[in-house]
Amino acid sequence: MSRKEALTKLRDVLILRREALRKALDGDMSLLQSLSQEGGDVMDAAMDTAQDEISSQLVEVESRELNQIEEALARFREGIYGNCEACDKPIPLARLQAVPYATTCIDCARKQERVGFKPSTGFGDSAHFPNASR
Repeated sequence: MSRKEALTKLRDVLILRREALRKALDGDMSLLQSLSQEGGDVMDAAMDTAQDEISSQLVEVESRELNQIEEALARFREGIYGNCEACDKPIPLARLQAVPYATTCIDCARKQERVGFKPSTGFGDSAHFPNASR
C-alpha cells in the first residue's frame, strides 16, 4: 500500500472518530443538563456534583481530541497532513496509525518535550485509536 493510500485510510479513521466524538459530546451535554435538573437529598447532591465533575473532565478531553482531529483534517485538505510541523519531514506511518492527528515526528516531539514546549492542542499522544490499522 502506498503512503498516499495509507494517509487516505487514516483520514477515514479521523472522520469516523470525529463523528463518534461529536455524538459522545452531544450525549455528555444532555446528561449534564438532565442531572442538573434533578433534585434530591444532600448525598444525592454530592454524588451528582462528583459525577458532574467527571463528566465535565471527559467533555474537556473529548473536546480537545475533537479539535485535534479537526486540525488534522484541515491539514489533509491543505495537502500537508502527515508532514512534521517542526522539520517538515514525513511523519512515519506507524506514528500516524497510533496517533492519526500527530503533528510532529517522534524526534521533534521528544525535542519539544525536553525544552518544555507544549502547544495548546498538544501532540495527540494522550489518546490512541485501538481500531486503527497497524
